[in-house]
Amino acid sequence: MAKNNNNNEKMSLEQAGQKGGNKTARNHDKEFYQDIGEKGGKATSQNHDKEFYQDIGQKGGETTSQNHDKEFYQDIGEKGGETTSKNHDKEFYQDIGQKGGETTSKNHDKEFYEEIGQKGGNSRANNNNQQRNNNNNNS
Repeated sequence: MAKNNNNNEKMSLEQAGQKGGNKTARNHDKEFYQDIGEKGGKATSQNHDKEFYQDIGQKGGETTSQNHDKEFYQDIGEKGGETTSKNHDKEFYQDIGQKGGETTSKNHDKEFYEEIGQKGGNSRANNNNQQRNNNNNNS
């Protein structure tokens, strides 16, 4: 254990680490931390495979979902959508829409499209019937 300068008691490993971290923070700027973070990220990516990142991503997602409610996800989704729309033009959305459509068509067969088409048609018919009923009731 390290010696505590305030008195002759020894400090714990945790206390020594915190003291060192605080001193480092005082002596270095944001760029320093970005550089060491980038180096650490590169080293980690060389030492771990795709499965490692999937596992930690899943764990992080589960922890986040336990700590946040539906409103949190709505807020971050809205912020992300606004940022994306500021940074991209109509062509970007056309491109990703086309890619999504191509991927979907590769992953689904004719029956899938018939089923969702029928669901969409039924939904539209139900909405039209509801609207007619509302109009009749308001007359």
